[in-house]
Amino acid sequence: MRSEAEGSVPEEKEPANSADEAAGGSEDEGGRKKKKQGSFWKELPVLIVVAVVLALVIKAFAVQAFYIPSGSMENTLQVGDRVLVNKIVYHTRDIARGDVIVFNGLDSWDPEVQVEEPGNPVSKVLRAIGTAFGVAPNEKDYIKRVIGIPGDHVKCCDAKGRVTVNGVPLDEQSYVFTDPVTHEQNKPSNDPFDVTVKPGQLWVMGDHRELSYDSRSHRGDPGGGTIPVDRVIGRAFVVVWPLDRMGNLPIPDTFKQRDLEKPAAAALPATPYALGFLGALPIAYLRRRHRTRRGTVVT
Repeated sequence: MRSEAEGSVPEEKEPANSADEAAGGSEDEGGRKKKKQGSFWKELPVLIVVAVVLALVIKAFAVQAFYIPSGSMENTLQVGDRVLVNKIVYHTRDIARGDVIVFNGLDSWDPEVQVEEPGNPVSKVLRAIGTAFGVAPNEKDYIKRVIGIPGDHVKCCDAKGRVTVNGVPLDEQSYVFTDPVTHEQNKPSNDPFDVTVKPGQLWVMGDHRELSYDSRSHRGDPGGGTIPVDRVIGRAFVVVWPLDRMGNLPIPDTFKQRDLEKPAAAALPATPYALGFLGALPIAYLRRRHRTRRGTVVT
């Protein structure tokens, strides 16, 4: 019996050993937690750098955020809005009338908004980062609506004061600026113009017609007010900030009129063939008569 009791002593100590092991285990877990927290703070700078690099890659090739510094596109876009610009879309389709585009006006248009040059290297870096992520203005980039594409005849105004494209009037009430206080809407244009858009160029206008410094104001420039297609950065497709203004930027219905497409342009590819066919008829007729005569003589 005594031996059984003595043998039971170690058994009685087992819970204590288990508790010790449990305590040791808790210390290990605590140590692990400290290590994990420490490793997280060490990895955080790396994660930030990776995130920034990915954002810059996306900005360079796919989507870029832009800050709206002026009221030239009101009420569609307000000062301080942030928009996302699709930089891939024009690799899959042509620029369309009604698109809201961002383009670089360097060496062609003067800046609409004068931005002070940063005075020190740190400010320059912060400005560059802010511009890249759409939280700071860039005085070289513009945002306007495409009214005329290459070959279009854009004119203002018709008898009812409307802008016409290829003779078709545009109904611009859905997007041209309306004063929120007086509820008066801008005229399509206070200045008359009559332009045929050259190949590789675009005629663009702001939605706030009385405030926008757009193609109408640059008619004395080499492009006659138009901007080069190859200067287009992409299409603004959504407002992402502020949250209460979040929404997409669709093409207004007026630009979907089929009559806007030029009938002459549609028939153009066939014209040379038609002229060639008509020109060939007399030649074919004369050759046939000549062959007939020769055949008669031989016979």
